[in-house]
Amino acid sequence: MDCEMRKTVLYDTTLRDGMQREGASLSVDDKLRIAQRLDALGIDYIEGGFPGSNPKDAEFFRRALELELVHARIVAFATIARKGNEASSDPGLSAIVESGVSTVCIVVKSSRTQVEQTLDMTPEENLAQLKDSVGFLKDAGLSVFVDAEHYFDGFETDSAYALSVVECAYRAGAKGVSLCDTNGGALPFEVSDIVHRTLASVKPLGSEQVLGVHFHNDAACGVADTLMAVHAGAMLVQGSVNGYGERAGNADLLAIIAGLVLKMGDSCVTREQLRGLTSISKFVADTLNFAPDHFQPYVGSSVFAHKGGIHASGIERMSSAYQHIDPSAVGNFAKIVVSELAGKASLRMRAEELGFQLEDATAASVLEAIKEREYEGYSFEAADGSLAMMLAKQSGTYKPTFILESFRVIAEKREDGRVMTEATVKVLVGERRFIATAEGNGPVNALDKALRKAIGGFYPELARISLTDYKVRVLDERKGTDAVTRVLIESGDSEGTWGTVGVSENIIEASWEALVDSMDYGLTKHDEKQVPGSQ
Repeated sequence: MDCEMRKTVLYDTTLRDGMQREGASLSVDDKLRIAQRLDALGIDYIEGGFPGSNPKDAEFFRRALELELVHARIVAFATIARKGNEASSDPGLSAIVESGVSTVCIVVKSSRTQVEQTLDMTPEENLAQLKDSVGFLKDAGLSVFVDAEHYFDGFETDSAYALSVVECAYRAGAKGVSLCDTNGGALPFEVSDIVHRTLASVKPLGSEQVLGVHFHNDAACGVADTLMAVHAGAMLVQGSVNGYGERAGNADLLAIIAGLVLKMGDSCVTREQLRGLTSISKFVADTLNFAPDHFQPYVGSSVFAHKGGIHASGIERMSSAYQHIDPSAVGNFAKIVVSELAGKASLRMRAEELGFQLEDATAASVLEAIKEREYEGYSFEAADGSLAMMLAKQSGTYKPTFILESFRVIAEKREDGRVMTEATVKVLVGERRFIATAEGNGPVNALDKALRKAIGGFYPELARISLTDYKVRVLDERKGTDAVTRVLIESGDSEGTWGTVGVSENIIEASWEALVDSMDYGLTKHDEKQVPGSQ
C-alpha cells in the first residue's frame, strides 16, 4: 500500500502499558511532564492509565485536565463491564466517566478460547458486554477506542469470532479498534495477511472510524509488525517511548514514527517534530532513571558511530555511505570511534571533533600508539577524555594541570566492622607543592577527595566536575588476582560528559590513571589557554 501523503494516527501508551515494565515507576509530576513532551512531539492520543485503579492515576487525570496541550488528547483506559455487571453500574467504567476525560480506550478479548477459559464467559456474553460498554460511554459523551486483545492469536484459531468482535465494536460506535498482538509472537508476514483479511471483511462504518494495531516485542518484531500493518491498511499505531513495556516491551513508538516519516512518506509528525525523537528518548529514560540504550535504532548514541577504518573513510567522502538516514533528521549525530580498527581518516575526523588538526605523520604515529595501547588492554571507544590527552601529548600541546609526586592508600577494617580508606597525595602545580589526605568509602573515592583537596584551591573550577560512573573489567580472568584490569571512569560537568581509561595489574594504579585523565581533560577543555590541540 502506498503511504505517501498519509497521516497515520499516533497513539502513545508509555504512561499506561509502558509502566508495566519491570522496575518502571513515575510520579504524577513525571507523568504530566512526559505528556507535555509527547504533545510537543505531535502524538494524537496519550494513554494515561486507569482512573479507578489507584490514587496516583486518579490524581494524574484530575491534573491532566489543567494541561494546556496543543494537539494531543489524554485517554483513560479500562476493561469492558465485568461479567454480571451492566455497564452503567460497573465501577471501572463509572470511574472513567467521573474522571472528566473526553476519550477512553476499553479492552475486550477477541480470542474465543481466551473468553471461554480465562473469563468463564460465553462468546455471546462477551459481545453483549462490549456493546453495552461502548454504548454507555458514548451516551456519556466520550469518544471510545477498543483494544481487541489477543486478536492475532484469536484470528488463527477462530477468525470468525475475532472479526465479530471488531464488527461489534464498530457497530456500537467505537471511534477505532486496535488489533492487539498481546503475546508478542506475531511475525510481519502473518500481520500483513491478517490485517488485509480483517479490512476485507469488516469495514469501518464511518469516515472517522479507524483500524489500529498494538504490538509487543516478544519476537523482536514489534516495529516491523507495526510498519507492515500500516502498509496493509492500518490507520492508527500504538506504541511506547523506547519500547518500554511488560516482558520484552511494546513496539518502540519512536522507531515507528521514524520509519513512517522517513521510509514510508507519512506525515504523522512534521520534520521539525521528528528532530525531537532523540531528545524525548533521553528525557523519558532519565525521568524513569533508566540507563539509555546506546544502541537503540535511530536515537541511540552509538547507532551512527563508525569504528572500522573503511567505514570512517567512506563516511568522510559520502555521509550516506554507511548510514541509512541523515542522523540530524531525528536529532542524533554521527561520530567516529577510534580503536585498533581505525584508519588515518577516522582518527583525523575524531581528532577534529576533539579540537586537533593532525598532519599525516602525526596521525600515523598516534594511530600506532593507539594500536599499541589497545594491545595492552586500553580501549578508547568510551574514553574520549583519555584520547584527547593522548592527542595533546603526541602533538606536543599537552600542558599538565599537575604532576604527581606520590600517592598512598591505606585501607583499615575496624573492630565495629566498618572499612575506612585513607588516601594521601603529593602533587606539584608549577613550582608549588601540595599535600592532602582524605577518607573515602573506597580507594578511588579517597583518592578523588584527596586530589580535589590538594589542588581545589588552585583550580576552583574542579568543583564543577563530578565522577558519574566507575567500571572495572578484568582482562584475563585466567590469571585471577594477578590479571590486568581496565578501569573506565565517566565524569561530567554542566556542559557534558566524557570518559577516561586506565590499565594496570594494580587496580588502584589503573583507577588513578583514569582519574588523572578525567580531571586533566575537565580542567583544560574550557580553558582558552589550555584547550586541547591549541598552540
